[in-house]
Amino acid sequence: MNCSLIICTYNWPEALKIVIQSALSQSVRPNEIIIADDGSDISTAMVVESFAKSSSVPVIHSWQQDIGCRIPHSRNRAIARSNYEYIIMIDGDTVLHSDFVKDHLRFAKKKVYIQGSRVLLQLNLTKDILRKNKFKKPLFFSNDSKNKINMLRIPFFSKIISYFKNQSINRIRGCNYSVFKEDILSVNGFNEKITTWGREDSEFVQRLINNGVKKQHIKFSGIQYHLFHKERSHNSTNDEILNETIFKKSIWCNCGIDSYLK
Repeated sequence: MNCSLIICTYNWPEALKIVIQSALSQSVRPNEIIIADDGSDISTAMVVESFAKSSSVPVIHSWQQDIGCRIPHSRNRAIARSNYEYIIMIDGDTVLHSDFVKDHLRFAKKKVYIQGSRVLLQLNLTKDILRKNKFKKPLFFSNDSKNKINMLRIPFFSKIISYFKNQSINRIRGCNYSVFKEDILSVNGFNEKITTWGREDSEFVQRLINNGVKKQHIKFSGIQYHLFHKERSHNSTNDEILNETIFKKSIWCNCGIDSYLK
C-alpha cells in the first residue's frame, strides 16, 4: 500500500531533524514525507531542504504564514498536497520506532481510524537526545520514560490485543494515527474554525465516528517516542465547537480541506 507520512511542526527544528531521520530509517518507508508547518521560521525550512536534497523519498515542505496557531489549516494543506491513498499523521516531536510505518500499514482498513502507541520521554533524556542530535531509546527499567509498556513491540500479540474501544473520542492522540485519505475527505478534513491549540483532533475524529468510521487502538505496535515538552491547555471555545459537533452528530465541517482541493 502507498502512504504519505505527514509530520506536523512549529519552530522546533532540532526535534524535527531527529524525527525525519527516524522516518527515513523505517523498515517500510513511506512513499513521501510532508512537513505540515504552521509558520516556522527559516531554520525549519533549512532542515527540510537538507533532507529533501539528500533523500530518495520525497520530502515536501507544506508551509503557511504564521498568524497564530492554525493546526487544522496546516494539516488540511498537507493532506491536500498528499499523493497517496493512506495518510499517517505524527507530530514533529515524536521519534518513530523502525517498524512504525510497517505497523500502521499492517492494520490499515477503510472506515477504520488507527491509533498507535506512545512512550513519553522525560526531560533529561530529551535534552541528551537533542544535544547529541541522535536518538537514544530509553531503558525499560530506567526513569527516562513513562508509558513503558508501550515500548514493547510484539506483533503476534498486537493482532490479538488491539481493540476497537467504545466509539468515543476518549484518549485521542493526534500525534500518532492513520486513516485512508478518502475517509478524511468524506468529513472535509479538519475544522478550521478552531484557531487556537487543542481539540482539533477530537473534533475531527468525532466527525469520522459520526460518519461510521471505527476507532482502533493498536497495542504493542505503531510505537513512537514523544520528546518532553510542557503541556499546554486548550481554549474553552474549542470545547464549544467540539460539543456542538457531538450534539448535532455532525459529519461535515464548512471550513475544511475542500478549499485546498479546488
